[in-house]
Amino acid sequence: MSDLSSSTYNGLVDLGRRLYDEALVRSDQEDITDPRGQPIGWLLDTRMPMLSGHIMPEVGRVLGERLAARGIHQSVGLGFGSYALVSSVVAATSNPPFMGGFIRENRKPHGRKRLVEGPVSRDEPVVLLDDILNSGRSALKAVELLRQDGFNVVGLMCLFHFTWSGGRARMESSGLWVDSLLDLNLRDGE
Repeated sequence: MSDLSSSTYNGLVDLGRRLYDEALVRSDQEDITDPRGQPIGWLLDTRMPMLSGHIMPEVGRVLGERLAARGIHQSVGLGFGSYALVSSVVAATSNPPFMGGFIRENRKPHGRKRLVEGPVSRDEPVVLLDDILNSGRSALKAVELLRQDGFNVVGLMCLFHFTWSGGRARMESSGLWVDSLLDLNLRDGE
């Protein structure tokens, strides 16, 4: 909190809590599973709050301010969890304006044959946006795709970082800084 005023810090905590509350899905609400198909007690579905008009602009402003403070004006994302984040940042006011892009799993085989769609430049640093940093495996996949395509990826910014996993260490060992709106150190969704 040393770099933030008390009111800014409280505003970020409030935003993080609202995102968490709106994204939290419990097994007593619906059947949910992990990637292996095993039942789980809870998950965070950030697409729900991020696709709501009442919170998306606020998240875009906050993420945009954090990116601009680092001198970054380009962000990209891979997967559904990142699309609303990238769009919210692009919509945020900035001078110069923010540019955004979406990473394909595979280069498009026709048309412009791009791996990254959008007006992002290989000549400027780019930050990967993701909703949740857990193990970091999907984020590293995106970073590898970007680097193979000639982009200078300098960091990862996410809404939630699950501190019990090795995602931050994985990203930092790849030479990236990590910034999260809210670090979560719980496992039971409480």
